[in-house]
Amino acid sequence: MSTELATRADSPTVIRASDSEREYVARIMQAAAAQGLLSLDEADERMAAVYGARTRADLVPLTADLPEGGRRLMENTPEARRVARSGLTRHAITVAVIAVVLVGVFFATGAPFFWPAWPLAFMALSLYGHARRIGVVPDRRRHWHR
Repeated sequence: MSTELATRADSPTVIRASDSEREYVARIMQAAAAQGLLSLDEADERMAAVYGARTRADLVPLTADLPEGGRRLMENTPEARRVARSGLTRHAITVAVIAVVLVGVFFATGAPFFWPAWPLAFMALSLYGHARRIGVVPDRRRHWHR
């Protein structure tokens, strides 16, 4: 191994890029081209550079001039929306299971007041916040700040 290559390989900043990392950056390039941030020629050049990248450091300059490194572009893809909705579904199922257990414990203990109301209210607020954050429930406050 040459001295230069040995020095690069020993450096903690040189980490090889995986196929999934290259695919992620390629999807950012596609989204940037679709939104008009990159011309088709620029997107083609960058796509070639993405698939030719050997290290993570090679991928960084390809998205450096995009807003927030292109991460925001990935939030509006169908794949990202599908993942967000599946997370909301898991959250709702978890809340439902916990609610059933709490109500079951309430009836089993014969408590004089419905104490599960407090944890159920907090879980419902948490679920509502999650739904609003991913855009399932519209955020009405945004209209007031225009």
